[in-house]
Amino acid sequence: MSAELPEYYFRIRENGAAVFRVDTENRQRRIEMDQIAVINIRNGEVKPQGQRTLSERDHAEIDRWMQERRALLAQRDIDDIHRAVDYLNLTTQWAQSKASDEQLEDVTDRLLMAMHDLRTVLVRKKADRLSKN
Repeated sequence: MSAELPEYYFRIRENGAAVFRVDTENRQRRIEMDQIAVINIRNGEVKPQGQRTLSERDHAEIDRWMQERRALLAQRDIDDIHRAVDYLNLTTQWAQSKASDEQLEDVTDRLLMAMHDLRTVLVRKKADRLSKN
């Protein structure tokens, strides 16, 4: 662990984080974390904890974290999609070369429906983009 601790700690939660102010300037030199807010990354809502009023610095750090978190989540989303393309290719290879009749029977209908649904959305979105240009 580095000698210098951050001033704020963000505990990731579903849809956001709990925000803590980190304090080591106490008599016991213990790390104390005082929860100052809860944030919702989806709607940008920041709820101070208790009767607390957040400072400009608190808001600035929370805003910075939310921007970084949104960028990270967006990057993860596109990474997941690239992995899905790989999985589709691996699934095709599996179905062609390794799958038994029973295994294919187990997954074929669900795969066909999911692929049909995906194809329908992709074709519609592509048509929308082409019509805009």
